[in-house]
Amino acid sequence: MVRYGGALQNLTLKLPVTINKFFQPTEMASQDFFQRWKQLSQPQQEAQKIFKANHGMDTEVIKAKLLGLGMALLDNVDPNPENYVCAGVIQTKSQQVGCLLRLEPNAQAQMYRLTLRSSKDSVSMRLCELLAQQF
Repeated sequence: MVRYGGALQNLTLKLPVTINKFFQPTEMASQDFFQRWKQLSQPQQEAQKIFKANHGMDTEVIKAKLLGLGMALLDNVDPNPENYVCAGVIQTKSQQVGCLLRLEPNAQAQMYRLTLRSSKDSVSMRLCELLAQQF
C-alpha cells in the first residue's frame, strides 16, 4: 500500500527476483541421483532443450555458472564424465520443489542438451528456458 494524495493505493510491481536466491544445494551419490531422476519421470516433470552454445564451452566457466544457480554440482555422478549434473531444492514459504539438472555438452558440434526434472512442471520449463540462455 502506498499513500498518494491522501488516498491509499494498491500497487503490484514485478521485481527481478531470481530463482537462485531460493535454491538449497542438495548433495547426493550417483545411485540416489538416478533413483530420484527415475521418480521424476512424468512428461510434465521434465523440460529439455537442445541448443547451440551462445558462449564458449570452457569447463570452468560452465561449472561457475551452474554453481551460481545455487544447486549442488555433483561430481562423478553421470556415467559420461563430460556431463554436468546438479541437484537442489527450491525453498519457498509455501512449498519445496526438488530439482535435478543434467547438462550434456557436445564440444565438436558446439551444442548442448539441457534436461531439467522437478516435482513441479512449471519449474522445469521455466528453469530450462532461463538456463539455456546462459550457455
